[in-house]
Amino acid sequence: MQLPIQITFRQMEPSEALETKIREKAAGLEQFFDRIMSCDVIVEQSNRNHHQGNLFHVRIDLRVPGKELVVSRDPIKNHAHEDPYVAVRDAFEAIKRQLKSYAKQQRREVKTHDIPPHGRISVLFPMEDYGRILTPNGRDIYFHRNSVLDADFEDLEEGMEVRFSEEMGEEGPQASTVKLVGKHHVV
Repeated sequence: MQLPIQITFRQMEPSEALETKIREKAAGLEQFFDRIMSCDVIVEQSNRNHHQGNLFHVRIDLRVPGKELVVSRDPIKNHAHEDPYVAVRDAFEAIKRQLKSYAKQQRREVKTHDIPPHGRISVLFPMEDYGRILTPNGRDIYFHRNSVLDADFEDLEEGMEVRFSEEMGEEGPQASTVKLVGKHHVV
């Protein structure tokens, strides 16, 4: 962390043990993102509820380049937060999830879906029940009539665009499945 962690206790006596736990949790965040600029933690005891024990409210403000991540755990909603250590644990779990998400965005880790290989039917041999696909990079892929999905082999024509799944056959690469590319498919 670029700046030392700031810990504030409100409406309660400062606790050295709780402060140590908070510092440990804050230091652990750096394994998920190593450019944390600052971290402010406020632990506040709520005296509003007289029928139950006092609850603890924990707020974490974490500053990272270009963003401030904030977690504010409301004690009214969770009676487990009668224990300040539980309130701190829950708040740090929540900020950890936010920090992991932010770090993923910074690394530009976005789910992508692989587009199956594609090409055009270059030649058909209807009497021998096979054809060949020419890919944009010039590869020649064999396919058998049984590999064609969602169309009849007899309806195929040279020049039609197809997507295929490739595997290695006895005599080189071959398409295990072949699908026609319609006008709504991305190539």
